[in-house]
Amino acid sequence: MARTPRKQSGKHQGINRRTLLIGGGAAAGLLLAWGVWPRSYQPNLNAGPGETIVNAFLKIDASGQIIVVVPQTEMGQGVTTVLPQILADELGADWRTIAVQSAPISPLYANTLLAREWLASDWTRLLGDAGDWAIGQYATRGALMLTGGGTSVPMFRDAYRDSGAAARVLLCKAAAARWTIPWESCDIQDGIISDGGARRMKIGDVVADAARFDLPDILPYRQGQDGRLSGQDLPRLDTPSKIDGSHNFTADIRLPDMVYASIRQGPIGDALLAGLDERAAGSVTGFLKLVRQERWVAAVASNWWAANKALDLADPVFTLRGVPVSSGGIDDALEAAFAGSDGRRLYAQGDLAPVFEGATILASEYQVDAGLHLALEPQCATARVTDDGAEIWMATQAPGLARAAIADALGLPERAVTLYPLHAGGSFGRRMDWDAGVQAALLARDMGRPVQLLWSRLEDVVQDRPSAPAHARMAAKLGRNGAIEGWLAKVAAPCALTQTWARIADGVLPHVAAADAVDKATRLAVAGMAPPYAIPNWAVDHFPTDVGLPLGFTRGNAHLHGAFFTESFVDELAHLSGMEAMSFRIQMLGGNPRLAHCLSTAASMGGWQGGIAGSGQGLSAHMMDGAYAAIMVEAAMNGDKLSVSRIVAAVDAGDQVNPDIARQQIESGLVYGLAYAMGASIPYERGLPTRAILGRMNLPRLADIGEVTVELMRSTADPAGVSDLAAPLVAPAIANALYTWTGQRLRSLPLVGTA
Repeated sequence: MARTPRKQSGKHQGINRRTLLIGGGAAAGLLLAWGVWPRSYQPNLNAGPGETIVNAFLKIDASGQIIVVVPQTEMGQGVTTVLPQILADELGADWRTIAVQSAPISPLYANTLLAREWLASDWTRLLGDAGDWAIGQYATRGALMLTGGGTSVPMFRDAYRDSGAAARVLLCKAAAARWTIPWESCDIQDGIISDGGARRMKIGDVVADAARFDLPDILPYRQGQDGRLSGQDLPRLDTPSKIDGSHNFTADIRLPDMVYASIRQGPIGDALLAGLDERAAGSVTGFLKLVRQERWVAAVASNWWAANKALDLADPVFTLRGVPVSSGGIDDALEAAFAGSDGRRLYAQGDLAPVFEGATILASEYQVDAGLHLALEPQCATARVTDDGAEIWMATQAPGLARAAIADALGLPERAVTLYPLHAGGSFGRRMDWDAGVQAALLARDMGRPVQLLWSRLEDVVQDRPSAPAHARMAAKLGRNGAIEGWLAKVAAPCALTQTWARIADGVLPHVAAADAVDKATRLAVAGMAPPYAIPNWAVDHFPTDVGLPLGFTRGNAHLHGAFFTESFVDELAHLSGMEAMSFRIQMLGGNPRLAHCLSTAASMGGWQGGIAGSGQGLSAHMMDGAYAAIMVEAAMNGDKLSVSRIVAAVDAGDQVNPDIARQQIESGLVYGLAYAMGASIPYERGLPTRAILGRMNLPRLADIGEVTVELMRSTADPAGVSDLAAPLVAPAIANALYTWTGQRLRSLPLVGTA
């Protein structure tokens, strides 16, 4: 198979065997090589008039306003409220004085937690703690800022808590020096420093002095619960501006002399621009220019509608090399993968061979289609390129990688590119890619003036990087008591995360990244497939393949299909054993009390009837990265129309900082999962989706969603991320519910046709 040569920037190469064995040895060589390279990073924040930089996460101005610096991209998940809430709680700030500022690109904001999840391999696991350290160093020294996977709070909670505590100590020291008393006798409540008596002082009055004091060797945290902000349902900081329309998204940016652009990139795959009708485009009022590149063409005009109309009339033609993507071809590739030689056992416990030998094996096959992102805001970027450098305004989940790609495309050093990270109008992982930023920069350079590039909805669907399609062959042996004695999951699926990393970090073209991932069986492609139940003998095998469809980071990632396969098959086994579905699960959750508690709570709150015929009730349970959840749904089919009248979720995600935002994220995940189950997938034919209008995708509407109840379990555990937790639960719960309604087992996603 011929492949287009990849583009290599050399700046963000992935962790592999070669990079881990530098220094002439394995772990020792690596530790020695990097250990003798000391690194000390200082905040690269700018201070405005009257502002004092306290640390990398906090500035305070003379009026007492608390400016919290947030390195994570706000995509609707509430991170620009939750992280400031952690800091404000430890500082003792008045919530009304909190403001938020996006962080610049810096090693201080690297997301080493997501980097470890994403880049872990057999080699890093073999090295144990040294492997984790190596990935952490790679992420930090490369300023690998990433948002995704529900990692924001688990990654940065301690940093924001320490930041708030440090500021409180320094402010108390500054106040105590003025009062000539021990600083330990001072505290801050509601933004006021006091000594417990009559002496009181505003934070802004001493913040300039505070920076001159030193911190103690052991940083004291606040004690007691009086006046604490953590755990309260505080209002989101971004809500008022989003309601009144003053909130700036990428398409809201306005620059002097700015023009607008729309783009066409051809069908999916190795597509090259072959021709277009320039004369027809010139007939549009406001049209300025057609800008051609090897793989795309953009129209630039005085307004976006004119640019998009000009592209329609130009009717660009592309030459597609290779086999065009089609739904039939995707399914064939997935089935063929099971017979290939690239399959590998990635998880195993016990010994399946003697359990399965000569036994009656229960087996089922499942499949899921690729799921689109369909964020409300299509891809967009605004760029200004001058002789001095470039400025880019865009929402991105990987700002450091985006800046590096833009600098490389323009032939500039990274320091000459300024990236202004904006909030995203939805993402679900789509903003991990930086294509629009590079395209906008190239257009701005060509035009010699600022350009705002906005993809059309059609372009956004055609060029989406959806979740991975997958097929599964599930097999199990039941014991006499109904418990599962043996479990085998064989999953054929491409790895969306491997492809995403190849694109955004190594600059590999999408179709090449998809092809290169064929021989790489990886745990990232079967995440969520390790059963949470006490099964003595089980295994998970992954069979990688190239389906020809470039894939991407998405909400839940492989858990979307992993939970569907696991929870649907568990439900089948419960019915085959003659046991009620909840009891069947509970008997195997003795070693997983948090998940068992969630399951029993959801069933109790939902009025579980035992899964009797005609009840339309279904259950599913799942755990992810320290969070546990179970849901019960009530669903029915009216002709070919699916309706979900009720969803009850019970979630144990630790001690959440802002319970209301956690509930919002769980509710959002439930609706996202419902869309995934109903119709966020589309057929492909001849390298294109067969539909791109949202109204034709069978997506859920408000009328399709009944009562939604979310119960957050009380917990003293550290807070876990919840943005991805709920989405994988919905499809299997609905499929299980529809079995009781129709008597037919649905084993394919979407559950209802979208043709």
